[in-house]
Amino acid sequence: MYDVERIRDDFPILKTEVYPGVPLVYLDSAASSQKPLTVIRAMDDYYEHYHANVHRGVHRLSELATTEYEAAREKIARFVNAPEIEQIIYVGNATEGFNLVAYAWGRANIGSGDEILLTELEHHANIVPWQILAEEKGATLRYLPILDDGTLAIERLGEFLTERTKLFSFTAASNVAGTITPVRELVDAAHSVGALAMVDAAQLAPHMPVDVQAMDCDFLAFSSHKMCGPTGIGILYGKRHLLETMPPFMSGGDMIRRVTFDGFVPNDLPWKFEAGTPRIAEAVGLGAAIDYLSSLGMDAVHEHERAVTDYAFEALSDIPGIRIIGPLGSQRGGLISFTLAGLHPHDIAEILDKKGIAIRAGHHCAMPLHQRLGLSATARASFYVHTTFEEIDQLTAALHHARSVFKLK
Repeated sequence: MYDVERIRDDFPILKTEVYPGVPLVYLDSAASSQKPLTVIRAMDDYYEHYHANVHRGVHRLSELATTEYEAAREKIARFVNAPEIEQIIYVGNATEGFNLVAYAWGRANIGSGDEILLTELEHHANIVPWQILAEEKGATLRYLPILDDGTLAIERLGEFLTERTKLFSFTAASNVAGTITPVRELVDAAHSVGALAMVDAAQLAPHMPVDVQAMDCDFLAFSSHKMCGPTGIGILYGKRHLLETMPPFMSGGDMIRRVTFDGFVPNDLPWKFEAGTPRIAEAVGLGAAIDYLSSLGMDAVHEHERAVTDYAFEALSDIPGIRIIGPLGSQRGGLISFTLAGLHPHDIAEILDKKGIAIRAGHHCAMPLHQRLGLSATARASFYVHTTFEEIDQLTAALHHARSVFKLK
């Protein structure tokens, strides 16, 4: 049984009062998730008992730190079903993962006249690195359109994937519309024209099972801080034959095997892409987060979020003047972005904050998508392992209150 009340006990911050007598209702997990006590303690334990640099010392603390740092990589590889642990690259966040691929693969493989295909659903992290690369190389960016319900215009793929396409980079789950995209279908379409496929799993990996072998994607990136782990670390997965041919993204300690005054020899995978003292405590924390989510079961997490999201969709749909962005049913992940007629999203978020309810308001780092929808901003409530139906009721009541404050009919 999925016991949400027991799970809530794992998150100390959920006992917080954001104002005197006003308990926290945290509905902003799509921006950054809260951390269970096991993650907090794992990082504390590292700093208290075995902090040292990794890969460089023969003393006991360094050996312990190295063991835990690399053990986390093994957990992550299992979590996404990577064939080899060497295909798991530690990066600062998903954004760095896209930049690494754009720099290390893109600059060697994208040229004048080539095309890079994205979709209209993308986060800025999966747009701007490719814009920079395309401008530098004389390539063209194209965007697979969305339909008015926030789903991809799959039937138009043939118009956008051509022999000139070198890369199709797309989100697995939109952070605005909530749209869950058909990853394997899109990957297969890319491969059918000889293009590579990169997947933005920042909003997928925290919420449902990820299997990179079943996806057959060439690259995949996600962030720790959205999946119960610490900030400052993320993961890039890549197929080995691609990673091996790519030059280092950054240079310095740990990414080298040998250095002379005349040059250097890069290290093996994965350390070739991990220059400098790495994010050791963060890796330990991410490993603990993987353990925690695995103990819940990602299928169970997804089922819980599906139930909460369906409940929220029905409850919010009854509010006068609301416009909910994105598709219905199984095509939607665990978030709802919306507007309320007569209210700016920032006003909504401020009024809800006084009720202790944390949501996000703005363009959510997806300005092009908002422009496509004819909006400058939306309010977004996002759900996670600890969200309850009662919190959805509080959200609904607070939105009715917001309308009354502004005397909306």
